[in-house]
Amino acid sequence: MWDGRFDKTLLVFVVRGRLLITGALVGLLLSAGTGEVFAQGMVGGNAAPAPRPKFSGKPFPVHLVDIAADAGLDMKFVCGRPDRKEYIIEANGTGVAFVDYDNDGWLDVFLVNGFTLDGFSGSPPTNRLYRNQRNGKFTDVTRRAGLDQFGWGNGVCAGDYDNDGDLDLYVTYWGPNTLFRNNGDGTFTEVAGPSGVAGPEDEWTTGCTFLDYDRDGFLDLFTASYVGFDLRRTPQPGQFAFCRWKEAPVYCGPRGLPYGTTTLYRNRGDGTFEDVSAKAGIRVPQGIYGFTAVAADLNEDGWTDIYLACDSTPSLFLRNNRDGTFTELGTETSLAYNENGAEQAGMAVAVRDYDHDGHLDVLKTNFIGDYPNLYRNLGKGLFDDVVLPAGLAVNPGYVVWGSDFVDLDNDGWEDVFQVTGHVYPEVQAIDPDEPYRGPRLVYRNLGNGKFEDVTHLAGPGASARHASHGAAFGDYDNDGDIDVLIMNMDEAPSLLRNDLKARRHWIQLKLEGTKSNRSAIGAVVRVHAGGEVQTAPVLSQSSFLSQNDLRLHFGLGAAEAVDKIEVRWPSGATETFPGVAADHIYLLVEGSGECRRMRVER
Repeated sequence: MWDGRFDKTLLVFVVRGRLLITGALVGLLLSAGTGEVFAQGMVGGNAAPAPRPKFSGKPFPVHLVDIAADAGLDMKFVCGRPDRKEYIIEANGTGVAFVDYDNDGWLDVFLVNGFTLDGFSGSPPTNRLYRNQRNGKFTDVTRRAGLDQFGWGNGVCAGDYDNDGDLDLYVTYWGPNTLFRNNGDGTFTEVAGPSGVAGPEDEWTTGCTFLDYDRDGFLDLFTASYVGFDLRRTPQPGQFAFCRWKEAPVYCGPRGLPYGTTTLYRNRGDGTFEDVSAKAGIRVPQGIYGFTAVAADLNEDGWTDIYLACDSTPSLFLRNNRDGTFTELGTETSLAYNENGAEQAGMAVAVRDYDHDGHLDVLKTNFIGDYPNLYRNLGKGLFDDVVLPAGLAVNPGYVVWGSDFVDLDNDGWEDVFQVTGHVYPEVQAIDPDEPYRGPRLVYRNLGNGKFEDVTHLAGPGASARHASHGAAFGDYDNDGDIDVLIMNMDEAPSLLRNDLKARRHWIQLKLEGTKSNRSAIGAVVRVHAGGEVQTAPVLSQSSFLSQNDLRLHFGLGAAEAVDKIEVRWPSGATETFPGVAADHIYLLVEGSGECRRMRVER
C-alpha cells in the first residue's frame, strides 16, 4: 500500500499588496461581511445566450470521430475523487500535448496525470507518453522513455531549451515541477533541480511557456501558480461564503484562498536557468489566480510578450520592454477584463489572426454563466472584445476550457473549437440546468468577422458529452487536416480524428531557428495564398495548460499553391520564402531562404 497523502506547509498571501492574511482569516472576514468581492469562490454570472443569427446553410464537411480506444490511448485520468471534489486541487484537470519527441515527422501524445488525496493501493497513476506507430495506433513508451513520474500534475509546455534538435518537456505540479531533457535516443532525463527550474516545494504551478524574451537564441521559461493551496488550512465545503455555489456547499476557492504568483527563469545557455522574476518586473502584478500562459508578440514590436489567463482576477498582459523587463498593461490594452470592465474566470487562451487583417487576436474562455472573450487586435497594442457581434456568445451555459483557432474544414479561415465540463460533479443536484458533462463546441468562421455554431454538423466526436479540460490540436495522421486530443476528467482521453469530407488544400510549416532558438518559438508567420494573408505564431503553451503541434497548419481552400511566406523570427530578423505547392509539409530554416519539402515515412 503506497500512501500518497500530501502534506503542505501553510502559505500566507498578500491582499491588495498590503495585508498578510491566512486562508482561515479570510473566511472569517468574509463571513463577517467585510469582503463582498469574495461572495463566492468562482466568478460566474447570469449571462443569457446571445440571439443566434440565421444559419448560413453552408455545408460543413468536418466529421470528428473519437478513435482514442482503437488507437491505444487507454490511460485513465485521475483527479481526486470522481463523484465529489472536496478541494480545489481536485477540480481543474490537466493539460495534454501533441509533440514529435523522436523527430520522425509523426505526432506523439503526452498526457499529464493528476493524483488523489487518499493515496493508492498498488501502482500510482503517472503521466503517459504514447509513440505514434504511423498506422493510426499508438504504443505506450512511458517507462522506456523515463517519464513514469507520479504526482499532482497540471500543465505541460514544450520547447528545445538546449538547442540540440530534440523537443524537451516541462510539466507543472502541486509541488516541484519537472524539466524532462530529451536525450535524443527515445529517453528523457529529469533535470529541473540542477537546472534551477523546479520551483518551490509548496507551490501549485499551473501555466508554463517557453519563450526567448531577451532574443539571445535560448528559450527562457515563464511559470504561473494558481492558488497557495495548503490542505491543512483550507476550509471545508460550505464553511465560508467562498465555499458555496448557488447557496450549496462546494469546495472552497479560488477566491478566499491565497493568491498565486508568476516566475521568469532566464536561460543561461549552459543548461541552467536563473530566476529573474524580481528584476524583470514579473512579480509587480499581484493578486492573481493564474492558469494558461501564452507567449507571443501581441503588440507587434518584434519582442515576445506574455499573456496570462487568470481565474476570478484580472488577466495579465506583460509587455516586453525590450530591456529585460516587463510592464503589466492588461487594463490599458483591454485584455484584463470583459467589455463591461468585469473580472472573469479565465481558463484557456488561443492566439491567431482570425479575421486576416494581419494582427494576432486573442480568444479566452471563461466559467459558466459568462461569455468567452474575443479580443480583436486593433494594432499598436490595443484590443476590443467583439465576442457578441462575432457570434461566440451563444453558449454561456457551459464551463469552457481548452480552445483554439483551428481551420477544421481547410477553407482558409480559422474556426473555433472548445471543450466543456463543469467543475462540480454534484452540480446537477444543485441546479438541474447545469450539466457536469458537456459537448464540444464548434464554430465555423464565416470569413466576415463572424462565427456560427456548427456543433451539430461536426460528427459524433463533437456531440459526445464529457467533463473535458485540456485540449491540444495537430495533424497526428499527417493527412492534411487538424485532429484534436482531449483530457476527460476521470476517464480515458479522446482523440478526435478529423475525417474531412471535402477536397480542400492545405500546407504545414515546421520552423527551425539558427540565430533564433532552434524550435522557433515566438516566430510569426504570414502565408499569402488565394488572395488572403493568414498570420499565425509559433507557441509553446496555449489552449488550456496544453501543447499544440509546433508545426503551423494553414487551410488553403481552392488554392493549389502558396504565393509566398513571410517569417519574423524570434531573433527579430524577417525573411521571405518563395511560393510552394499546396498539400505538403515544409521545413523553413532561418537564413536559408528556401522551403524544404519534408517526406514522412509510413
